[in-house]
Amino acid sequence: MSITRRQTATALLTLPLALAATPALAHGGGGGGGGPRPRTVHIAGDSTAAPKPASAAPETGWGMALPFFLAPRLRVANHAVNGRSSKSFIEEGRLVALLADVRPGDLVLVQFGHNDQKTEDPARGTDPYTTYQEYLRQYVKGARARRARPVLVTSVERRRFAADGTALPSLGAYPAAMRALAAEEGVPLLDLQALSLARWQELGPDGTEPYFLWLAPGESPNHPEGAQDNTHFRPAGAVEVARMTARALLDEGVLPARDLRRLDAPVPAEWISWSGTA
Repeated sequence: MSITRRQTATALLTLPLALAATPALAHGGGGGGGGPRPRTVHIAGDSTAAPKPASAAPETGWGMALPFFLAPRLRVANHAVNGRSSKSFIEEGRLVALLADVRPGDLVLVQFGHNDQKTEDPARGTDPYTTYQEYLRQYVKGARARRARPVLVTSVERRRFAADGTALPSLGAYPAAMRALAAEEGVPLLDLQALSLARWQELGPDGTEPYFLWLAPGESPNHPEGAQDNTHFRPAGAVEVARMTARALLDEGVLPARDLRRLDAPVPAEWISWSGTA
């Protein structure tokens, strides 16, 4: 990252609280009589949460399904991007861009871990109890400087089973490190790793397959040779994880019941839509 970008990121992450109270930040858009901008749930994360282009369908990030579980008065700004870690998201200037749109009262959900595990890659890899926590603190500080509420979200589990059908954790020490940081910083924690691992155990190897990007050859024109992907989701899986996330927002007292909907109601896969561009 260049010195200029680092200086820019530092300046934005340390904005005084008074700046967040200016009219330009308290309302969305520029000029014009539209009234206050709706409260926004921002997502910083990786490919498990990210919006997908039409060329990737039926691959679906859980952030694409989260709006179905939030009241219409809330909007979702999904900044998650494939392949990013807590480190690379910041060093590419993506946290700066996210925070520029954050207003007082917004939520900032932070889910990283999958790519932080790639310690052989210096651009992405972090150590759970040192650099991972140090980068996560920057999200917490940045949200609080904008008078928004940071929410840490442990990474959703992969589809991995032992020979006896036991669902296996795959994220190493990163979930525990995030739990420890949340307790230290007094930040709400959505323990998606524990919730998803328990759910995959309930469903078993066969029951989880339709949730993940498992495709037979010829089933999808975007994946003509098929796929056996145990990390990324099909629409049903994204809906399931988004539902877990919404329930956790309620259970952890982050959102009241009036801000949520459909927690126990079906959400058809057909509701998912993909963008037309990569």
